[in-house]
Amino acid sequence: MSDTGRPAIEEPRLTTRRVRRRRVPRHVLVALPLALAGLISLLVSGNTLRPFEHITTLDAKMASKSDFFKDPEVRRLLLRHGIRVDIHRLGSRGIATQSLKDMDVVFPSGQPAAKLILDRQEGSVASVRPFVTPLVFGTFRDYAETLVKAGVATPQRTPGGGDTLYYDLDMRRFMGLLDGKDGGRTTADQDGDGKTEGADTWNGIGFDTTGGHSNSGRVLVRTSSVCESNSAGTYLSLVAFVANRNSTPGTQNVNDPQLARDAVTDLAARIKPLISLQGMWADEQAESYLSDLGESIAPISLIYEHQYLAHQIAYHDSHGRQDTDRVLLYPTPYALTEPQLISLTDRGDRLVRILEEDGELRDRAIELGFRVRFSGEDGTSERLNAYLRAHGIQVPVPNADQTKVYEPGLDVLEEIIDYVGNCPPPAQDTP
Repeated sequence: MSDTGRPAIEEPRLTTRRVRRRRVPRHVLVALPLALAGLISLLVSGNTLRPFEHITTLDAKMASKSDFFKDPEVRRLLLRHGIRVDIHRLGSRGIATQSLKDMDVVFPSGQPAAKLILDRQEGSVASVRPFVTPLVFGTFRDYAETLVKAGVATPQRTPGGGDTLYYDLDMRRFMGLLDGKDGGRTTADQDGDGKTEGADTWNGIGFDTTGGHSNSGRVLVRTSSVCESNSAGTYLSLVAFVANRNSTPGTQNVNDPQLARDAVTDLAARIKPLISLQGMWADEQAESYLSDLGESIAPISLIYEHQYLAHQIAYHDSHGRQDTDRVLLYPTPYALTEPQLISLTDRGDRLVRILEEDGELRDRAIELGFRVRFSGEDGTSERLNAYLRAHGIQVPVPNADQTKVYEPGLDVLEEIIDYVGNCPPPAQDTP
Protein backbone atom coordinates (compact mmCIF):
# COMPACT_ATOMS: atom_id res chain seq x y z
CA MET A 1 0.00 0.00 0.00
CA SER A 2 1.13 3.64 -0.41
CA ASP A 3 2.11 5.91 2.46
CA THR A 4 -1.36 7.51 2.27
CA GLY A 5 -3.01 4.20 2.86
CA ARG A 6 -4.41 3.92 -0.70
CA PRO A 7 -3.67 0.87 -2.72
CA ALA A 8 -0.88 1.36 -5.25
CA ILE A 9 -1.97 1.40 -8.87
CA GLU A 10 0.47 0.13 -11.50
CA GLU A 11 0.98 2.09 -14.66
CA PRO A 12 -0.57 0.30 -17.64
CA ARG A 13 1.93 -1.37 -19.91
CA LEU A 14 1.62 -1.45 -23.66
CA THR A 15 2.05 -4.99 -24.89
CA THR A 16 2.50 -6.00 -28.50
CA ARG A 17 1.61 -9.32 -30.08
CA ARG A 18 3.84 -10.72 -32.76
CA VAL A 19 1.62 -11.82 -35.65
CA ARG A 20 3.08 -14.64 -37.66
CA ARG A 21 2.47 -14.30 -41.39
CA ARG A 22 1.06 -17.32 -43.07
CA ARG A 23 3.19 -18.54 -45.89
CA VAL A 24 1.65 -19.41 -49.26
CA PRO A 25 1.64 -23.22 -49.57
CA ARG A 26 4.41 -24.52 -51.76
CA HIS A 27 2.04 -26.45 -54.03
CA VAL A 28 0.16 -23.21 -54.75
CA LEU A 29 3.39 -21.48 -55.76
CA VAL A 30 4.21 -24.39 -58.06
CA ALA A 31 0.77 -24.35 -59.73
CA LEU A 32 0.50 -20.57 -60.09
CA PRO A 33 2.65 -20.23 -63.26
CA LEU A 34 0.67 -23.05 -64.91
CA ALA A 35 -2.62 -21.37 -64.07
CA LEU A 36 -1.37 -18.07 -65.47
CA ALA A 37 -0.17 -19.79 -68.64
CA GLY A 38 -3.57 -21.44 -69.05
CA LEU A 39 -5.35 -18.13 -68.59
CA ILE A 40 -3.11 -16.46 -71.17
CA SER A 41 -3.76 -19.34 -73.59
CA LEU A 42 -7.52 -18.98 -73.16
CA LEU A 43 -7.31 -15.22 -73.68
CA VAL A 44 -5.26 -15.61 -76.85
CA SER A 45 -7.52 -18.34 -78.28
CA GLY A 46 -10.73 -16.51 -77.43
CA ASN A 47 -11.92 -19.38 -75.24
CA THR A 48 -11.85 -17.57 -71.89
CA LEU A 49 -15.53 -18.21 -71.22
CA ARG A 50 -15.57 -21.75 -72.67
CA PRO A 51 -15.92 -23.49 -69.26
CA PHE A 52 -19.07 -21.46 -68.60
CA GLU A 53 -20.69 -22.10 -72.01
CA HIS A 54 -23.30 -24.78 -72.60
CA ILE A 55 -21.96 -27.74 -74.58
CA THR A 56 -24.47 -29.87 -76.48
CA THR A 57 -23.51 -33.55 -76.83
CA LEU A 58 -24.87 -35.27 -79.92
CA ASP A 59 -25.26 -39.05 -80.13
CA ALA A 60 -24.13 -40.39 -83.48
CA LYS A 61 -23.72 -43.69 -85.28
CA MET A 62 -20.83 -43.47 -87.70
CA ALA A 63 -18.82 -45.81 -89.89
CA SER A 64 -15.22 -45.36 -91.09
CA LYS A 65 -15.63 -41.60 -91.60
CA SER A 66 -15.90 -41.28 -87.82
CA ASP A 67 -12.13 -40.72 -88.14
CA PHE A 68 -12.97 -37.17 -89.17
CA PHE A 69 -15.00 -36.45 -86.04
CA LYS A 70 -12.44 -38.16 -83.80
CA ASP A 71 -9.67 -35.86 -85.03
CA PRO A 72 -8.55 -33.56 -82.16
CA GLU A 73 -8.60 -30.44 -84.34
CA VAL A 74 -12.11 -31.19 -85.61
CA ARG A 75 -13.25 -31.73 -82.02
CA ARG A 76 -11.75 -28.36 -81.05
CA LEU A 77 -13.46 -26.58 -83.93
CA LEU A 78 -16.81 -28.13 -83.03
CA LEU A 79 -16.42 -27.07 -79.40
CA ARG A 80 -16.23 -23.49 -80.63
CA HIS A 81 -19.78 -24.02 -81.81
CA GLY A 82 -20.75 -25.62 -78.49
CA ILE A 83 -20.97 -29.12 -80.04
CA ARG A 84 -19.50 -32.41 -78.86
CA VAL A 85 -20.14 -35.67 -80.75
CA ASP A 86 -20.43 -38.98 -78.91
CA ILE A 87 -19.65 -41.62 -81.54
CA HIS A 88 -21.04 -45.15 -81.67
CA ARG A 89 -18.91 -46.95 -84.29
CA LEU A 90 -20.68 -49.35 -86.67
CA GLY A 91 -20.43 -50.42 -90.31
CA SER A 92 -22.48 -48.39 -92.79
CA ARG A 93 -24.90 -51.17 -93.67
CA GLY A 94 -25.20 -52.02 -90.00
CA ILE A 95 -26.22 -48.43 -89.32
CA ALA A 96 -28.79 -48.59 -92.11
CA THR A 97 -30.40 -51.84 -90.91
CA GLN A 98 -30.35 -51.39 -87.13
CA SER A 99 -32.17 -49.17 -84.68
CA LEU A 100 -31.55 -45.43 -84.86
CA LYS A 101 -33.43 -44.70 -81.65
CA ASP A 102 -31.96 -41.84 -79.56
CA MET A 103 -29.51 -40.89 -82.32
CA ASP A 104 -29.11 -37.25 -83.38
CA VAL A 105 -27.09 -37.94 -86.53
CA VAL A 106 -25.78 -40.85 -88.56
CA PHE A 107 -22.83 -40.83 -90.95
CA PRO A 108 -22.73 -43.79 -93.36
CA SER A 109 -19.71 -43.95 -95.63
CA GLY A 110 -21.58 -44.32 -98.91
CA GLN A 111 -24.78 -43.73 -100.80
CA PRO A 112 -26.40 -47.20 -100.65
CA ALA A 113 -26.54 -47.12 -96.85
CA ALA A 114 -27.52 -43.45 -96.87
CA LYS A 115 -30.47 -44.18 -99.16
CA LEU A 116 -31.61 -47.04 -96.94
CA ILE A 117 -31.56 -44.68 -93.95
CA LEU A 118 -33.38 -41.88 -95.78
CA ASP A 119 -36.06 -44.32 -96.94
CA ARG A 120 -36.80 -45.11 -93.27
CA GLN A 121 -37.54 -41.48 -92.38
CA GLU A 122 -41.13 -40.25 -92.38
CA GLY A 123 -40.33 -36.83 -93.85
CA SER A 124 -37.47 -34.84 -95.32
CA VAL A 125 -34.38 -34.50 -93.16
CA ALA A 126 -31.31 -32.25 -93.24
CA SER A 127 -28.19 -33.87 -94.64
CA VAL A 128 -24.88 -33.00 -96.28
CA ARG A 129 -22.29 -34.84 -98.37
CA PRO A 130 -19.15 -32.93 -97.39
CA PHE A 131 -16.46 -34.87 -99.23
CA VAL A 132 -15.72 -37.84 -101.46
CA THR A 133 -12.97 -40.43 -101.41
CA PRO A 134 -12.09 -43.20 -103.92
CA LEU A 135 -12.00 -46.87 -103.01
CA VAL A 136 -8.42 -48.18 -103.27
CA PHE A 137 -6.29 -51.21 -102.40
CA GLY A 138 -3.51 -50.76 -99.90
CA THR A 139 -0.52 -53.01 -100.52
CA PHE A 140 3.28 -53.14 -100.24
CA ARG A 141 5.89 -52.43 -102.86
CA ASP A 142 7.07 -55.98 -103.56
CA TYR A 143 3.49 -57.16 -104.02
CA ALA A 144 2.73 -54.22 -106.32
CA GLU A 145 5.82 -54.95 -108.41
CA THR A 146 4.75 -58.60 -108.62
CA LEU A 147 1.44 -57.46 -110.08
CA VAL A 148 3.35 -55.29 -112.55
CA LYS A 149 5.31 -58.36 -113.71
CA ALA A 150 2.04 -60.28 -113.98
CA GLY A 151 0.76 -57.62 -116.38
CA VAL A 152 -2.14 -56.37 -114.25
CA ALA A 153 -0.67 -53.19 -112.69
CA THR A 154 1.18 -50.16 -114.03
CA PRO A 155 3.28 -47.79 -111.88
CA GLN A 156 2.43 -44.09 -112.02
CA ARG A 157 5.32 -41.81 -112.94
CA THR A 158 6.88 -39.65 -110.26
CA PRO A 159 7.74 -36.01 -111.13
CA GLY A 160 11.33 -36.25 -109.93
CA GLY A 161 11.92 -39.93 -110.52
CA GLY A 162 12.34 -42.47 -107.76
CA ASP A 163 9.90 -44.92 -106.22
CA THR A 164 6.23 -44.26 -106.90
CA LEU A 165 3.51 -44.46 -104.28
CA TYR A 166 0.74 -45.27 -106.76
CA TYR A 167 -0.09 -47.98 -109.30
CA ASP A 168 -3.04 -48.33 -111.70
CA LEU A 169 -4.72 -51.72 -111.51
CA ASP A 170 -6.55 -53.34 -114.44
CA MET A 171 -9.50 -54.89 -112.60
CA ARG A 172 -10.49 -57.23 -115.44
CA ARG A 173 -7.04 -58.80 -115.52
CA PHE A 174 -6.70 -58.70 -111.75
CA MET A 175 -9.96 -60.60 -111.28
CA GLY A 176 -8.44 -63.33 -113.43
CA LEU A 177 -6.00 -63.90 -110.55
CA LEU A 178 -8.73 -64.29 -107.95
CA ASP A 179 -10.39 -67.51 -109.09
CA GLY A 180 -7.55 -69.89 -108.18
CA LYS A 181 -7.24 -71.26 -111.69
CA ASP A 182 -5.02 -70.71 -114.72
CA GLY A 183 -6.68 -71.91 -117.89
CA GLY A 184 -8.87 -74.19 -115.78
CA ARG A 185 -5.88 -75.70 -113.95
CA THR A 186 -5.22 -75.37 -110.22
CA THR A 187 -1.44 -75.63 -110.75
CA ALA A 188 0.66 -73.94 -113.42
CA ASP A 189 3.93 -72.20 -114.21
CA GLN A 190 2.34 -68.78 -114.49
CA ASP A 191 5.51 -66.75 -113.97
CA GLY A 192 7.67 -68.81 -116.31
CA ASP A 193 10.29 -69.68 -113.70
CA GLY A 194 10.26 -73.38 -114.59
CA LYS A 195 8.36 -74.37 -111.44
CA THR A 196 4.80 -75.65 -111.32
CA GLU A 197 3.07 -73.89 -108.44
CA GLY A 198 -0.42 -73.26 -107.17
CA ALA A 199 -2.39 -71.22 -109.67
CA ASP A 200 -3.07 -67.61 -108.69
CA THR A 201 -0.78 -67.78 -105.67
CA TRP A 202 1.72 -65.02 -104.98
CA ASN A 203 4.68 -67.31 -105.66
CA GLY A 204 2.86 -68.63 -108.70
CA ILE A 205 2.83 -65.15 -110.29
CA GLY A 206 6.44 -64.36 -109.33
CA PHE A 207 6.51 -62.95 -105.79
CA ASP A 208 9.30 -65.36 -104.82
CA THR A 209 11.53 -63.78 -107.47
CA THR A 210 11.02 -60.26 -106.04
CA GLY A 211 13.31 -59.26 -103.18
CA GLY A 212 14.02 -62.79 -101.97
CA HIS A 213 10.56 -63.24 -100.40
CA SER A 214 8.12 -66.12 -100.54
CA ASN A 215 4.35 -66.34 -100.14
CA SER A 216 2.45 -69.41 -101.31
CA GLY A 217 -0.91 -67.91 -100.30
CA ARG A 218 -3.69 -67.03 -102.71
CA VAL A 219 -3.94 -63.64 -104.41
CA LEU A 220 -6.97 -61.97 -102.84
CA VAL A 221 -8.23 -58.69 -101.42
CA ARG A 222 -8.87 -58.59 -97.68
CA THR A 223 -12.17 -56.85 -96.95
CA SER A 224 -14.54 -56.25 -94.09
CA SER A 225 -17.97 -57.90 -94.06
CA VAL A 226 -20.20 -57.20 -97.05
CA CYS A 227 -23.14 -57.50 -94.64
CA GLU A 228 -21.92 -54.57 -92.55
CA SER A 229 -19.44 -52.40 -94.44
CA ASN A 230 -19.82 -49.78 -97.16
CA SER A 231 -16.29 -50.40 -98.45
CA ALA A 232 -16.94 -54.13 -98.89
CA GLY A 233 -20.30 -53.44 -100.52
CA THR A 234 -18.69 -50.96 -102.89
CA TYR A 235 -15.96 -53.48 -103.73
CA LEU A 236 -18.68 -56.02 -104.44
CA SER A 237 -20.32 -53.50 -106.79
CA LEU A 238 -16.96 -52.98 -108.50
CA VAL A 239 -16.40 -56.70 -109.02
CA ALA A 240 -19.99 -57.19 -110.22
CA PHE A 241 -19.69 -54.25 -112.64
CA VAL A 242 -16.53 -55.69 -114.22
CA ALA A 243 -17.90 -59.25 -114.29
CA ASN A 244 -20.98 -57.84 -116.01
CA ARG A 245 -18.79 -56.42 -118.82
CA ASN A 246 -18.58 -52.92 -117.36
CA SER A 247 -22.33 -52.70 -117.12
CA THR A 248 -24.45 -52.00 -114.04
CA PRO A 249 -26.12 -55.19 -112.79
CA GLY A 250 -29.89 -55.25 -113.03
CA THR A 251 -30.07 -53.05 -116.10
CA GLN A 252 -30.51 -55.95 -118.54
CA ASN A 253 -33.82 -57.65 -119.44
CA VAL A 254 -35.75 -54.84 -117.78
CA ASN A 255 -38.92 -55.84 -119.69
CA ASP A 256 -38.82 -59.37 -118.28
CA PRO A 257 -38.60 -59.28 -114.45
CA GLN A 258 -37.91 -63.01 -114.14
CA LEU A 259 -35.03 -62.92 -116.64
CA ALA A 260 -33.66 -59.84 -114.89
CA ARG A 261 -33.75 -61.59 -111.48
CA ASP A 262 -32.14 -64.74 -112.91
CA ALA A 263 -29.34 -62.67 -114.46
CA VAL A 264 -28.60 -60.99 -111.10
CA THR A 265 -28.58 -64.34 -109.28
CA ASP A 266 -26.26 -65.85 -111.88
CA LEU A 267 -23.90 -62.89 -111.59
CA ALA A 268 -23.87 -63.11 -107.78
CA ALA A 269 -23.04 -66.82 -108.01
CA ARG A 270 -20.12 -66.14 -110.35
CA ILE A 271 -18.50 -63.45 -108.20
CA LYS A 272 -19.11 -65.00 -104.79
CA PRO A 273 -15.91 -67.11 -104.84
CA LEU A 274 -13.83 -64.02 -105.63
CA ILE A 275 -15.06 -62.42 -102.40
CA SER A 276 -15.55 -65.32 -99.99
CA LEU A 277 -12.20 -67.10 -100.55
CA GLN A 278 -10.59 -64.83 -97.95
CA GLY A 279 -12.43 -66.73 -95.22
CA MET A 280 -13.54 -64.84 -92.13
CA TRP A 281 -14.27 -61.16 -92.67
CA ALA A 282 -11.93 -58.72 -90.93
CA ASP A 283 -12.84 -55.30 -89.52
CA GLU A 284 -10.75 -52.12 -89.53
CA GLN A 285 -8.78 -52.83 -92.69
CA ALA A 286 -6.91 -49.51 -92.68
CA GLU A 287 -5.87 -49.91 -89.06
CA SER A 288 -4.39 -53.36 -89.78
CA TYR A 289 -2.78 -52.28 -93.05
CA LEU A 290 -1.08 -49.26 -91.47
CA SER A 291 0.13 -51.17 -88.40
CA ASP A 292 3.70 -52.44 -88.02
CA LEU A 293 2.47 -55.97 -88.81
CA GLY A 294 0.41 -54.87 -91.80
CA GLU A 295 2.29 -56.87 -94.42
CA SER A 296 2.03 -60.09 -92.41
CA ILE A 297 -1.71 -59.56 -91.87
CA ALA A 298 -2.70 -59.15 -95.53
CA PRO A 299 -0.77 -58.41 -98.76
CA ILE A 300 -3.73 -56.39 -100.14
CA SER A 301 -6.32 -54.58 -98.01
CA LEU A 302 -9.43 -52.71 -99.10
CA ILE A 303 -9.26 -49.13 -97.78
CA TYR A 304 -10.20 -45.56 -98.69
CA GLU A 305 -7.79 -43.15 -100.32
CA HIS A 306 -8.08 -40.56 -97.52
CA GLN A 307 -6.84 -43.10 -94.95
CA TYR A 308 -3.65 -43.68 -96.92
CA LEU A 309 -3.05 -39.99 -97.66
CA ALA A 310 -3.58 -39.04 -94.00
CA HIS A 311 -0.97 -41.66 -93.08
CA GLN A 312 1.51 -40.31 -95.61
CA ILE A 313 1.05 -36.72 -94.38
CA ALA A 314 1.55 -37.74 -90.75
CA TYR A 315 4.50 -39.98 -91.67
CA HIS A 316 6.22 -37.19 -93.58
CA ASP A 317 5.66 -34.75 -90.70
CA SER A 318 7.33 -37.13 -88.23
CA HIS A 319 10.02 -38.73 -90.44
CA GLY A 320 10.76 -36.05 -93.03
CA ARG A 321 10.06 -38.45 -95.91
CA GLN A 322 7.30 -40.53 -97.49
CA ASP A 323 6.49 -44.08 -96.43
CA THR A 324 7.64 -45.76 -99.63
CA ASP A 325 7.04 -49.31 -98.38
CA ARG A 326 3.26 -48.90 -98.48
CA VAL A 327 1.72 -48.14 -101.87
CA LEU A 328 -1.76 -47.79 -103.38
CA LEU A 329 -3.45 -49.65 -106.21
CA TYR A 330 -6.05 -47.51 -108.02
CA PRO A 331 -8.55 -49.87 -109.70
CA THR A 332 -9.86 -49.25 -113.20
CA PRO A 333 -12.82 -48.94 -113.44
CA TYR A 334 -12.85 -46.76 -110.34
CA ALA A 335 -15.38 -46.47 -107.53
CA LEU A 336 -16.03 -43.22 -105.69
CA THR A 337 -17.68 -43.18 -102.26
CA GLU A 338 -19.80 -40.29 -100.97
CA PRO A 339 -20.32 -40.21 -97.19
CA GLN A 340 -23.50 -38.47 -96.08
CA LEU A 341 -24.16 -36.90 -92.68
CA ILE A 342 -27.88 -37.30 -91.97
CA SER A 343 -29.67 -35.44 -89.18
CA LEU A 344 -32.42 -37.15 -87.21
CA THR A 345 -33.19 -34.35 -84.71
CA ASP A 346 -33.17 -30.57 -84.43
CA ARG A 347 -29.86 -30.84 -82.59
CA GLY A 348 -28.49 -32.85 -85.48
CA ASP A 349 -29.58 -30.09 -87.87
CA ARG A 350 -27.08 -27.78 -86.15
CA LEU A 351 -24.18 -30.12 -86.95
CA VAL A 352 -25.26 -30.36 -90.60
CA ARG A 353 -25.31 -26.55 -90.89
CA ILE A 354 -21.93 -26.24 -89.20
CA LEU A 355 -20.36 -28.77 -91.58
CA GLU A 356 -21.86 -26.88 -94.54
CA GLU A 357 -20.71 -23.43 -93.44
CA ASP A 358 -17.47 -23.74 -91.43
CA GLY A 359 -14.50 -23.14 -93.76
CA GLU A 360 -11.98 -24.30 -91.17
CA LEU A 361 -13.66 -27.69 -90.97
CA ARG A 362 -13.42 -28.00 -94.75
CA ASP A 363 -9.74 -27.08 -94.60
CA ARG A 364 -9.19 -29.70 -91.93
CA ALA A 365 -10.92 -32.32 -94.08
CA ILE A 366 -8.38 -31.61 -96.83
CA GLU A 367 -5.54 -31.96 -94.31
CA LEU A 368 -6.96 -35.40 -93.46
CA GLY A 369 -6.80 -36.52 -97.10
CA PHE A 370 -10.41 -35.96 -98.21
CA ARG A 371 -11.52 -34.51 -101.52
CA VAL A 372 -13.85 -31.76 -100.30
CA ARG A 373 -17.00 -31.24 -102.36
CA PHE A 374 -17.99 -27.69 -101.42
CA SER A 375 -14.69 -25.89 -101.68
CA GLY A 376 -15.96 -22.72 -103.37
CA GLU A 377 -14.13 -21.70 -106.48
CA ASP A 378 -11.44 -24.35 -106.08
CA GLY A 379 -11.88 -27.79 -107.59
CA THR A 380 -12.61 -30.82 -105.44
CA SER A 381 -9.25 -32.46 -106.09
CA GLU A 382 -7.00 -29.47 -106.79
CA ARG A 383 -6.99 -28.14 -103.23
CA LEU A 384 -6.04 -31.59 -101.94
CA ASN A 385 -3.33 -31.94 -104.59
CA ALA A 386 -1.89 -28.53 -103.64
CA TYR A 387 -1.82 -29.54 -99.99
CA LEU A 388 -0.01 -32.80 -100.82
CA ARG A 389 2.61 -30.99 -102.90
CA ALA A 390 3.19 -28.46 -100.12
CA HIS A 391 3.83 -31.33 -97.69
CA GLY A 392 6.18 -33.30 -99.91
CA ILE A 393 3.71 -36.05 -100.85
CA GLN A 394 3.46 -37.41 -104.38
CA VAL A 395 0.15 -36.48 -106.00
CA PRO A 396 -1.83 -39.37 -107.53
CA VAL A 397 -2.61 -38.99 -111.23
CA PRO A 398 -6.05 -39.92 -112.60
CA ASN A 399 -6.00 -42.90 -114.95
CA ALA A 400 -6.55 -42.07 -118.61
CA ASP A 401 -9.36 -44.65 -118.51
CA GLN A 402 -12.05 -42.78 -116.56
CA THR A 403 -14.64 -45.57 -116.55
CA LYS A 404 -16.67 -45.17 -113.35
CA VAL A 405 -18.53 -47.91 -111.51
CA TYR A 406 -22.22 -47.16 -111.16
CA GLU A 407 -23.77 -49.08 -108.30
CA PRO A 408 -26.95 -51.02 -109.04
CA GLY A 409 -30.32 -50.08 -107.59
CA LEU A 410 -30.83 -50.77 -103.90
CA ASP A 411 -32.94 -53.88 -104.42
CA VAL A 412 -30.41 -55.40 -106.83
CA LEU A 413 -27.43 -54.48 -104.63
CA GLU A 414 -29.14 -55.92 -101.53
CA GLU A 415 -29.84 -59.15 -103.41
CA ILE A 416 -26.19 -59.51 -104.43
CA ILE A 417 -24.92 -58.64 -100.93
CA ASP A 418 -27.28 -61.16 -99.29
CA TYR A 419 -26.28 -63.87 -101.77
CA VAL A 420 -22.53 -63.35 -101.42
CA GLY A 421 -22.47 -62.69 -97.67
CA ASN A 422 -25.27 -65.00 -96.50
CA CYS A 423 -26.33 -61.99 -94.42
CA PRO A 424 -28.73 -62.37 -91.49
CA PRO A 425 -32.06 -60.56 -91.81
CA PRO A 426 -31.88 -56.93 -90.65
CA ALA A 427 -33.19 -56.17 -87.18
CA GLN A 428 -35.07 -53.01 -88.06
CA ASP A 429 -37.47 -51.08 -85.89
CA THR A 430 -38.96 -47.60 -85.98
CA PRO A 431 -36.63 -44.78 -87.08
